[in-house]
Amino acid sequence: MENVGCQAVGADNKNVVRVFEKEIAGRPFKVEIGKMANLANGSALIHYGETVVLVTAVASRKPKPGIDFFPLTVEFEEKLYSVGKIPGGFIKREGRPSERATLTARLIDRPIRPLFPDGMKNEVQVVATVMSVDQDCTPDTVAMNGASIALGISDIPFEGPVAAVTVGYTNGTYIINPTIEQKEMSSLNLVVAGTKEAVVMVEAGADILPEDVVLGGIMRGHEVIQDICAFIEEIQSELGKEKFEIQLPEVDHDFVSEIEAFLSDRMNASVRIHDKHDRNAALDDLKDDLLTHFAESHPDQEDFLKDQFKANEKKIVRKMIINEGLRPDGRGVKDIRPVSCEVALLPRTHGSGLFTRGLTQALTITTLGALGESQRIDGLDLEDTKRYMHHYNFPPFSVGEVGMSRVNRRAIGHGALGERALLPVIPSEEDFPYTIRLVSEVVTCNGSSSQASICGSTLSLLDAGVPIKDSVAGIAMGLIQEEGKISILSDIQGMEDALGDMDFKVAGTKNGITALQMDIKVDGLSRELLENALEQARIGRLFILGKMSEVISEPRPEMSPYAPRVFQLKINPDKIRDVIGPGGKVITRITSQYDVKIDIDDDGTVLITANDGIGGEGAKREIEGIVTDPEVGQVFTGKVSRILKFGAFVDLGHGKEGLCHISQIDTKRIAKVEDVLNIGDEVVVKIIEIDDQGRINLSRKVLLEDQNKNA
Repeated sequence: MENVGCQAVGADNKNVVRVFEKEIAGRPFKVEIGKMANLANGSALIHYGETVVLVTAVASRKPKPGIDFFPLTVEFEEKLYSVGKIPGGFIKREGRPSERATLTARLIDRPIRPLFPDGMKNEVQVVATVMSVDQDCTPDTVAMNGASIALGISDIPFEGPVAAVTVGYTNGTYIINPTIEQKEMSSLNLVVAGTKEAVVMVEAGADILPEDVVLGGIMRGHEVIQDICAFIEEIQSELGKEKFEIQLPEVDHDFVSEIEAFLSDRMNASVRIHDKHDRNAALDDLKDDLLTHFAESHPDQEDFLKDQFKANEKKIVRKMIINEGLRPDGRGVKDIRPVSCEVALLPRTHGSGLFTRGLTQALTITTLGALGESQRIDGLDLEDTKRYMHHYNFPPFSVGEVGMSRVNRRAIGHGALGERALLPVIPSEEDFPYTIRLVSEVVTCNGSSSQASICGSTLSLLDAGVPIKDSVAGIAMGLIQEEGKISILSDIQGMEDALGDMDFKVAGTKNGITALQMDIKVDGLSRELLENALEQARIGRLFILGKMSEVISEPRPEMSPYAPRVFQLKINPDKIRDVIGPGGKVITRITSQYDVKIDIDDDGTVLITANDGIGGEGAKREIEGIVTDPEVGQVFTGKVSRILKFGAFVDLGHGKEGLCHISQIDTKRIAKVEDVLNIGDEVVVKIIEIDDQGRINLSRKVLLEDQNKNA
């Protein structure tokens, strides 16, 4: 990946465009600075292959008052013109972000957020606008690298650069930024972000791969990241603006010492209370006492006192874990909270599973539907439908709070993580022709709810009789890195997530990893630390899988009586028009008559989804009758539709009609047809001939003769 060089373009010095070029994974990577959005604090037009993304970074000069967090927002704007599409719907313009756009915005946010200065309260907005998409150069990592460049050359305080790549794995070989064709063959879809020094973020889906293979992909990705970071540093050294100073409140160190002295003993005792409710109550009382104690002497310092309370809580908890190997709820660093599992809780659903780990509970419900109920996707990807969906809900009552129940970015992200974790074990459409929707309701939460939802989903799928390939469980790992010491924590709870240095989620089967997500708050993780965390997660995952298998280990042999039934048949594609009928009349009649849904693929695959077996079998027989060509020797029961002097035409059903000649109506000679048959009469006939024009000749006579012989 050699740096090709840079050049200046422009009519005058007021609008100079600087171009920097490089090669990444055999494809050109070009950065244009100064071409667009020059009123932003920093902007870059990024080209990778034929993918083009404009990334801008804007910040306010003054901190936002009255907040206790860093107000960073990241937007990933999908423009459908980038893939030559006109948006669907009535309005015909892009609406709210798609799920993919939301996930990509989170992907950009996670590695850059830790690289802003501590205590920064200035609003920062990063916007990545996708203008052209080459499917072999997906825009997510392009936008991530663009965000690092836009922030790096801006005057916004940012401790980058950070860079990102995608890693695939095929036949023992790691592939950097794989093409669409390579992704289809790959058993790993890994996004790695990092600085020159270390990995800072990982997002992965894997087809049940061993830990060492996934770790190797992370480290291979970081090798390329180091080179990209060096390239970004070159751009920053030439074009980077001087960073503006952020306004941090002056610290009265004597006051800080007073606060620490007031909190020390009671804080140390409070964080050691094992029960979460009692611990939170003790901490709330201590915080109230702190505010009351200093109300007169420091009347305008309530926010500062609250910040110091959090800082002291964090310091004491971390020291307790590092020095004593003891966690707030009394566990050791490798201990997992008590696990319990239940299935078949909801009698009318198609499948349900409740997974409980400590105070965290996830109830997952499985719903099965026709393939025609697959989700439609209106986005930048080639994929336009999805038959397996996993949705995650996090109502406020799950943490004992009052609030609005809504689907936010976090809920979308956790749902996608669960979906990715279970995808490798979901049966194929050919083996299980259903649309599958999982909904995980987090009913109680004290950390690791996304991983609990994965466990609950496995239980629910097995309860629904879905033939998944293996059970999947997930576990969240944490990290405390303090005073040169390191502790890796298994099955972190809420307090440890908030006060720790890492949230490392690993999901998989007994044989390997299916999904992985890592975010860290420190400078980065070494290979050795990652290896230890993955091994500790593997041991924890096997323990949880064992607990789950004690309740249910195989798919139920029978699906719920309330689940739909799917009947499948293959017809000649040339017969599809006959099943549909003119204006759709035939298929509409069948679906209405038998109360079924019918999906027909272009290859002639017909899927009939029915509420019961009777309706499904009836619709199947009807379609088989339509597409089956008549053969000599077949016997039909039909109705006389027309009578002419030379014979009667009999309606055989499904649009087929045959002639029963007057000589074939009875065993004895008759003068006219009406002596035996009238229009509307039901008659049993046998096909005795199909001529070269496809005309069907019938006989009632031969059947009567057979009866007389057997009498």
